[in-house]
Amino acid sequence: MAIGAPSSRRRRGSSRSAPMSDINVTPMVDVMLVLLIIFMVAAPLLTVGVPVNLPQAKSAPLNEKTEPLAITIKADGKIFIQDTGVELHELTARLQAITENKPDTRIYLRGDHSLDYGRVMEVMGLITSAGFTKLALISETPGTVKPDVK
Repeated sequence: MAIGAPSSRRRRGSSRSAPMSDINVTPMVDVMLVLLIIFMVAAPLLTVGVPVNLPQAKSAPLNEKTEPLAITIKADGKIFIQDTGVELHELTARLQAITENKPDTRIYLRGDHSLDYGRVMEVMGLITSAGFTKLALISETPGTVKPDVK
C-alpha cells in the first residue's frame, strides 16, 4: 500500500456531520414579525361603532383609561348602544342592565351632524333622568377623515 493512499478500512459515512442540538429560532422570529406587522395594519380597520357624520369642534381629545359606553344616534333617528340597535323606550332599562346600576359609568353620546337637536336632547334627558350623571357629547376634531355614511 502506498503512503498517503486512502485507507480501505475507512468507514463509509464518517464524513457526515453530527446532528445539531441547537434550535434555530430565526424562522419563528420571522413569522412573528410578519404577524406583528399584519396586526398593526389591521387593528385600525377593526374599530367598532356605527358610522355617523359627527359635528366638528375645536377641543382636545379625552384620555380615558377604561372604555366608555357609547350611544349613537344615526341621521334617521335610530339609537344604538355600542353596535346594538335599541328603541327609545328600552334605552334606560338596557343601560341599567349593561352598567349593573352604576350611575357613575361614563357614557359617550354620538349624534349625526344632520340630526335634529331635539332628538339629541330627548335622548340626553332620558339618560340623565335614569340617574347617569357622567354623560359626554362626542364630536370630530377639524381635519379628521369623515366616515362613509350610507
